[in-house]
Amino acid sequence: MKATVSRHAHFNSAHRLNVSKWTDIENKEYFGPCNNVNFHGHNYELIVSLTGDIDPVTGYVYDMKELSDLIKNDVESRLDHKNLNLDVPEFKDLNPSAENISKVIYDWLRPSFSSKFTIKIKLYETPRNFVEYFG
Repeated sequence: MKATVSRHAHFNSAHRLNVSKWTDIENKEYFGPCNNVNFHGHNYELIVSLTGDIDPVTGYVYDMKELSDLIKNDVESRLDHKNLNLDVPEFKDLNPSAENISKVIYDWLRPSFSSKFTIKIKLYETPRNFVEYFG
């Protein structure tokens, strides 16, 4: 019997959306205020979901305290109160869009879980804009 468990977390980060191969005008036209040379920030809301079998002994799919600790150590500590473009090596040459941030988070977390789990990353950049990444 399968079930999905989810843990909600949050972090605050600044970034600038910019394609280095484009001109300043092209970047400004495409990304608008998200291309601000002085960066801008978001209060990101993150939901990490694991789908797997319910353990017949514990009744758990996964220990939520362990999931919480993994998110704090592998995600929040790397992204919270950071400038993604300047402080996070993964975004040195990768545009820190919500889509790319979700993929990076997935890549950080995936090695911590057995392949028997399906992982979904849901990242809210604003209350109305979010991305889901499944790997």
